[in-house]
Amino acid sequence: MTPPTRTRVLTGITTTGTPHLGNYVGAIRPTVQASRDLSTDGFYFLADYHALIKCDEPARIQRSTLEIAASWIASGLDPDKVIFYRQSDIPEIPELTWLLTCVTGKGVLNRAHAYKAAVDKNNAAGHDPDSDVSAGLFMYPVLMGADILMFKAHKVPVGRDQIQHIEMARDMASSFNHLYGEHFVLPEAVIEASVALLPGLDGRKMSKSYDNTIPLFAPAAQMRKQIAAIVTDSQAPGEPKTTEGSTLFQIYQAFANANETAAMARAYTDGIGWGDAKHMLFERIDREIAPMREHYQSLIDNPAHMDKILLSGADKARQLATPFMRELRHAVGLRALSLGSAAPVAKEAKTALPSFKQYREKDGQFYFKLVDSKGQILLQSLGFASAKEAGQTIVRLQSEGPDVLADLQPILEFAPQTADFLSEVLTLLKAHNAASQK
Repeated sequence: MTPPTRTRVLTGITTTGTPHLGNYVGAIRPTVQASRDLSTDGFYFLADYHALIKCDEPARIQRSTLEIAASWIASGLDPDKVIFYRQSDIPEIPELTWLLTCVTGKGVLNRAHAYKAAVDKNNAAGHDPDSDVSAGLFMYPVLMGADILMFKAHKVPVGRDQIQHIEMARDMASSFNHLYGEHFVLPEAVIEASVALLPGLDGRKMSKSYDNTIPLFAPAAQMRKQIAAIVTDSQAPGEPKTTEGSTLFQIYQAFANANETAAMARAYTDGIGWGDAKHMLFERIDREIAPMREHYQSLIDNPAHMDKILLSGADKARQLATPFMRELRHAVGLRALSLGSAAPVAKEAKTALPSFKQYREKDGQFYFKLVDSKGQILLQSLGFASAKEAGQTIVRLQSEGPDVLADLQPILEFAPQTADFLSEVLTLLKAHNAASQK
């Protein structure tokens, strides 16, 4: 497999709601800015298959798809310079999802954050662990893996809560490559620490789940009214105010430049009234959003034109996806009978050693696991305070083999009925590492 010579960057937005200011500063604006990097190839998609996992309202999904597509373009995304498409217009994606399903261990999916959270919630309520948990939720990481791997993306901008999904996509790619040859590029997560996470009207994270959002392209009068509803404290005009923890200040900072932010901070210290501060916030947001609002509305009013843009993007995407899927189908044996049999997979590949995967969980601690070629977990560590400590433990297991298992027992979780097998595996790893160092 010859990898793409240019860096490919891929990102998607799930189509379940109306874009709000938080979506704009956290996802839409930074991806539009990234799309202008001439050294990369950008892939931007509307994740409407993912929406089906979260939403069973067809009209809402359809409307959200239109609104998000229009928001991206009105904000400056040029569909002629990137590949901009609707996920459901690429039939190769669900087909690839099945191929990846067949090389992904159930144990890997059991550890997915969304599934674990649903199970934990059911357990806490005394319900069956899998009550109301759909297979779609359980398989969400595989569909996401297909989104990424289909286009051989090198970089995937994600929030910290999505890092696990990129790691799982890498595991899927490695398992498939191990079994069928080098076909997939292993993606890397890109975390943009400077991207703002906006609070909503009530101070909590801006989210439609909390009903505290400010729609991105709301009419100016409506946006002004909603900004006026932002919760503040009871300090009167003239009283010094602190910017720390101020919802109003955090939203202002996400739109303002450094000088404007400093000026607002001074106004807080000087005791600006909340009404005046809200007026300044509205003026600053509207200065950025107003020039886009008319373009957005023209796109909303012409859904046939939006369909044309998305289908054109899908055509460009399928020029890559269709031949690649043909390649993958051939690799797994879904090929014309007249072609005869391909050469059998080399024995060495079938007996390749399991591998260690090191990662960080949402709790901030570092973990590692030992997985076989299909992603099945053979050994799982407990949490370590640092990546270095976890890495040193892996080195001990690789170098000392089964001799160290007894010492490390308190910090390891063995998969069921695998302790004896683990000793054999670690013996092989030790011999392999010793041989490779000669």
